[in-house]
Amino acid sequence: MDPKTRNAAIAAAIILGGFGLVAFFMPTIMLAVGETSPVAAGLVAILFVAAFFGVFWLRGRSKRED
Repeated sequence: MDPKTRNAAIAAAIILGGFGLVAFFMPTIMLAVGETSPVAAGLVAILFVAAFFGVFWLRGRSKRED
């Protein structure tokens, strides 16, 4: 495994680990936000999913420019 591939794998593992940790606590977060507003809880879920795909989309764009 060359350094470029290894760095990409490490970055992907960190990103997936971070999102996995947030996903683990997502029900608690949504219940807490949902006490204030159910619409806000829905927006939190939508933003989480959008951020997950957005991070990899941005990473792909930055790597394509190299």
